[in-house]
Amino acid sequence: MTESTHFRTCNLCEAMCGLEIRHQDGRVLSIKGDDNDPLSRGHICPKAVALQDLHTDPDRLRRPVRRNGDDWEEISWEEAFDIVANRLRESQQRYGNDSVGVYIGNPTAHNHGALLMMLPFLAALNTRNRYSATSLDQLPQMVALLEMLGNQALFPIPDLDRTDYFLIMGTNPVASNGSIMTAPDIRRRIRDIQARGGKVVVVDPRRTETAALADAHHFIRPGTDCWLLLGMLHCLFRDGADNLRHLADFTDGLEALRDIARDCPPERAAELTGMAAETIEALAADMAAAPSAVAYGRVGISSAVNSSLSSWLLYAFNIVNGNFDREGGLMFTQPALDIPALAQIGGETGGFDRWRSRVKGLPEFGGELPTVTLADEILTEGEGQIRCMVTHAGNPVLSCPDGRRLDKAFSGLDFMVSIDLYINETTRHADIILPPTGHLEHAQFDPLFHLVAVRNTIKFSPALFAPPADSRHDWQILLELNTRLNARDRGTSIAAGLVRRVLMQLGDEGLIDIALRLGSYGRGALLADRFNRLLAGLPVYGGVWKGVRDRVLTQLRTQPILRAALEVGSHRGNGKAGNGLTLRKVKAAVHGIDLGPLQPCLPARLITGSGRIALVPPRYAQALAAVAAQQVPAESGELVLIGRRHIRSNNSWMHNSQRLVKGKPRCDVMIHPDDAKRLGIREGEPVLLSSRVGSIEMPAHLTEDIMPGVVSAPHGWGHDRKGVRLSVARQRPGVSINDVIDPAIHDPMTGMAVLNGMPVQVAAAAQRKSA
Repeated sequence: MTESTHFRTCNLCEAMCGLEIRHQDGRVLSIKGDDNDPLSRGHICPKAVALQDLHTDPDRLRRPVRRNGDDWEEISWEEAFDIVANRLRESQQRYGNDSVGVYIGNPTAHNHGALLMMLPFLAALNTRNRYSATSLDQLPQMVALLEMLGNQALFPIPDLDRTDYFLIMGTNPVASNGSIMTAPDIRRRIRDIQARGGKVVVVDPRRTETAALADAHHFIRPGTDCWLLLGMLHCLFRDGADNLRHLADFTDGLEALRDIARDCPPERAAELTGMAAETIEALAADMAAAPSAVAYGRVGISSAVNSSLSSWLLYAFNIVNGNFDREGGLMFTQPALDIPALAQIGGETGGFDRWRSRVKGLPEFGGELPTVTLADEILTEGEGQIRCMVTHAGNPVLSCPDGRRLDKAFSGLDFMVSIDLYINETTRHADIILPPTGHLEHAQFDPLFHLVAVRNTIKFSPALFAPPADSRHDWQILLELNTRLNARDRGTSIAAGLVRRVLMQLGDEGLIDIALRLGSYGRGALLADRFNRLLAGLPVYGGVWKGVRDRVLTQLRTQPILRAALEVGSHRGNGKAGNGLTLRKVKAAVHGIDLGPLQPCLPARLITGSGRIALVPPRYAQALAAVAAQQVPAESGELVLIGRRHIRSNNSWMHNSQRLVKGKPRCDVMIHPDDAKRLGIREGEPVLLSSRVGSIEMPAHLTEDIMPGVVSAPHGWGHDRKGVRLSVARQRPGVSINDVIDPAIHDPMTGMAVLNGMPVQVAAAAQRKSA
């Protein structure tokens, strides 16, 4: 076979870097950046090159396996599907629907097939015990968007390529390539801001790789970002620098926010944050004076104490500063596959606190409960107790607070099934593992990350390699389980079979094509006619079995794209007449299509009941009133722990690539020399970190790049648990910082985990052992 070149999008993080892959005879010869990709423009990071390692990894499962004592045996797909569906159905018939729990990991967001079929699968389970990485990552930001704008998925994105002032709070985009800000080659983008006379400022408890490029860096105590934002708002109002611009005509609550900010002058904010009052005043003044400016924050503020308040105030500050829905500020994408618009058509824009968890009484969001209470719901007996578990592309034992307790909880389940490529720290507890195709064996399309990109683009990448015989994509696995779970009697079996027929006929590509036709660049009215003809071709539509027909429509509506298509079909003429963008046209553009820069779009995109921005939703005013003043940790060995991101890591399974873990070990704890001296800790020596839920030991790295009173350690390690089959990762197992993260400490409004700013006792391991 001759050498060939394949263009695709990397799906190992949010950056969506375009790749040029040379291959021959089923082997990857080289991976480099695609110079013609309109978003990444030739940039890639080290993770992309490791795609070849993941493709050939001997530890990766290729066929379903069933637990047999401490070992595993391969079984057929049909047997595996039948066992899983029967066990889940039996549990729900005996103990109720909520006896089955579901955990969805963040790699699901990088797999369009899984995203397309996940909601129908969840609808078939009909359980309230749903959990995901959302409540370990961006939950407070999504709640703020729902409360302020009316749609939990309507993310405002920094208009990075046109801004004059970029304030970065609690995030390290040089390592992450952006987060809820798809921005490949962030280093160059930062330098471009500076080259055009702009300024980049980082506020973070650690002097990160991003801070090293910035014009200025300021330390801040973890979890106090809300007070910094309030102090900056105080300055804007005090100096008459607030300016809603065009938002003034449809924004409520400005005076209420002014009253709130009045109680937090910069001197008060300085006391709580550890920053100088003069610095806080200068940040507010500089942003107000800049031709355009944007304040951007991520996990450092969304997974810390008071994360709901910080997330809300971050958006509120951009609005009051006049840099919301404006070039160079926070703007909204107009993606070809428009998830917020599809949700609006289908009448499902999100929900919050519609019910509460059984044990801790934590609020639901988007149909999910906070992951900090997952172990409680498994270990606490009573009606609604989780007895069976489904995981998809997640490793919560390493990514959730108090991982050891969750480890124990999983070990006692009646039944567990995992849809995953590996036998990892979580899936080792499963009874059945269903492995989907690998990263290069399925097509790649990013409905979520085009939604949060700094420029409107679209790209579809076909599979590089044909999947192995008798393998299944994620969407096919979920569809087969969905079909079996929906087949409860003759009528539902017929309906489930017909739904499967429609979805198999459409496939993942057909669903994407429908979504594109529904979008602003497609022709929704034409789509409605075509989709109706497809449905009319089903034999059940002869009018004989109306009950079955209704069941078919009900099941199809659990798929958001089909729900939107059915809604458009029932109101002919509602479809937009764009330029006729279809999947065929997108596939023909192998490097992707540039759809242009972000554009102002408010108030048209608002979905609040009033059609107006709610600047101070009532629940935030109430939460702020209830928050006590922040306390500085006492000098007794108790410090606060924050996470740390590395460019060669994202998810725990990436530690099974030698290419990504080679070099100096990275699982250490950063500590300021002053703290180390006070505690008798030396460079490289083992340090014991302890909390109410457990202790971990890791080597110390002394550096002035960390704020005094703060320690930092990376996330996703701890591969030494029994039964894990990750041969490379086990050679450098590290430890899991989540083994000391206390789930009892969480954001009071949302139940969001506190992964940054967790109080811990720190001591030299040798001293603690001798004591």
